[in-house]
Amino acid sequence: MQRKTVNLTIAVFLVNLLGSIVPCIAIKAVIRNHVVGGDQGWDTSTDVASWSANKRFHVGDIIWFTYAAPQEGVIELTTKEEFDSCETTNPIKMYTEGLNHLMLENEGSRYFTSTNPENCKKGLKLHVKVLPSIQHAQKMADAASYGVEEAVAEGPSISHARAYEGWFWRVWFVLAFVLLA
Repeated sequence: MQRKTVNLTIAVFLVNLLGSIVPCIAIKAVIRNHVVGGDQGWDTSTDVASWSANKRFHVGDIIWFTYAAPQEGVIELTTKEEFDSCETTNPIKMYTEGLNHLMLENEGSRYFTSTNPENCKKGLKLHVKVLPSIQHAQKMADAASYGVEEAVAEGPSISHARAYEGWFWRVWFVLAFVLLA
């Protein structure tokens, strides 16, 4: 009897673990991490403009800045004019830790430059145009393929917990049956 209790406990644990990991993997697969400058990172030797030329940034993506903190930093600017002229005196936010990550939460343009105006003038700056989330973009593309120009409203969505509810109980039942047999 005690062996069956242990087996059932293990089965419940495994099913709960799988039930909590699978939705996270599905969500994580959509989010992209972008290390600015690639292997070189945020550095004057990196051609940040070329690095970003073919990148697509979406809502939910994360951008990472890696740099030598004592010599360099990153600031976010408000306007394209400040960005173009490397006017760094009125930043929105300053990053100086050497490793910073930012989640792109909204659509639109964001402007990042070096904390050093001279490095900014040498090209150490990044304009990020944030596009809609990948799921939203796919829904709009699907609507366009059916001749719908604009989606008026999205319908209700199933929460992750409800989406995996049927799956969860089936796996739990099978594991329990196998382990108790």
